[in-house]
Formats: sequence, structure tokens, C-alpha cells
Amino acid sequence: MFWVLFLIFLVACLAAGSTGALFSPGSWYRNLNKPSWTPPDWAFPVTWTTLYLCMAVAGARVALLPDNGLAMAFWALQIALNGLWTPVFFGLKWIKLGMIVLSALWLSVAATIWALFQVDLIAGFLFIPYLVWVTIAGALNASVWRLNPDEAKEGGTAAS
Repeated sequence: MFWVLFLIFLVACLAAGSTGALFSPGSWYRNLNKPSWTPPDWAFPVTWTTLYLCMAVAGARVALLPDNGLAMAFWALQIALNGLWTPVFFGLKWIKLGMIVLSALWLSVAATIWALFQVDLIAGFLFIPYLVWVTIAGALNASVWRLNPDEAKEGGTAAS
């Protein structure tokens, strides 16, 4: 049963991640001013693959346990917000709204960790690298917002 659940959670993660293929960074993002500490392009798929595997394992572990309702609700919320950020930031090109979504994602990941720890310690620990990465992503989003005030002010200039 674990492997069936793992595959279901992995499909949910991959569905959220597929927004990256639908709304790729493109020239708009390449032309934005970014901080010197921006991770290299290759780091994103490597990191997300690892994180999605950890998230799927955590979800499958907790789905099998009693009293998992809150943890599963937060798991669902964080994956929905995960899938929402890319279309907002890269699709709509709304840097500020992207920051709002990312802030909500950070809070939901932190809440998911707390809820997972209530049910299964290993599942909680599996989510900690995700919170670290979302923290980095939040700092990057905030830096892009600060370094590109005209782009951030306009927002929604999807034609550019």
C-alpha cells in the first residue's frame, strides 16, 4: 500500500512541478536583475526532483497513519501553492503577487512540518529541506522584486 500512496503523492508533486514546463522562465526572467547568489540553472531541477521525492515519501508515510487529517490537509495546501507560484511569477510576470504566493507557501510548508511531526518524525524531517529551499526562493523573489522596481510595479506585463 505504501508504494501506491507514494506514486499518488509523487504524481501530485509532478503535477505541481509541471507548471515549470508550461511557464518557463524565458527571456523575461533572464533579463531581470538578480542577486549574485542566484543558484545556477542546473540546481533547480536537481533540487526539485529531490524535494518532490522527499515530499512524496513523507505524504505516503503519513497517509497510512491514524490521526493524519491535519497533516494531509496542510500537505494538500502546500502542493497547491507550490503549483501556483510558477504561473503567477513566470506566466503572469507578477513579481509582487509571486512574493505573496511564496510567503503563503512558506507558511504552509512550516505548518505542514509541524503537522507531520505530530504524526511521524521521519515525515517531518523529510520536509525540512523543502522549507530551506522555499526560504531561499523567497529571498530570491524578494531580491528580484527589489532589484527590478519597474517590472515589479507594473506587474502583469505578460506580453513583455
